[in-house]
Amino acid sequence: MEETSEEALDRTDLKILRALQAEGRLTNAELAARVNVSPATCHRRTQRLFDQGHITGVRAEIAPASVGLDALVMVGVVLDRSTPESFAAFEGAVMEIKDILDCNLVAGDFDYLLKIRVRDMADFNKLHGQKLIALPGVRQTRTFFVMKQVKENARLSF
Repeated sequence: MEETSEEALDRTDLKILRALQAEGRLTNAELAARVNVSPATCHRRTQRLFDQGHITGVRAEIAPASVGLDALVMVGVVLDRSTPESFAAFEGAVMEIKDILDCNLVAGDFDYLLKIRVRDMADFNKLHGQKLIALPGVRQTRTFFVMKQVKENARLSF
């Protein structure tokens, strides 16, 4: 991710960000009308927000079940060493596994917390046995199958 600019966001920038976060498919004309600026101004500001790294991307949110990825699994990972080299090796390997949606370095009982989407428990078992336990430096994993998603991917509150 690019580093964001030192330039402060003004009220119009925040309106643009809120509108796009709520509905990323708005046309420039629709967005301009919602934030009460001209289409040219809106386009220039939106492009600047992208260029400065305030907006990191726009994409469709796909219902996992519709593409056969019904199981959500959280995996806590403990590495055998806490060194920059072991963290870098682990993180590099994680980037190559498409089933891992999120990987976060955390404080607490684990070094990393992984969010994984798979078809079912058998699919996860295969992934675990072939890839997860073979990740560099892994000493221990702890798996949590999500039974119900109460709140997911909530919008940022600003």
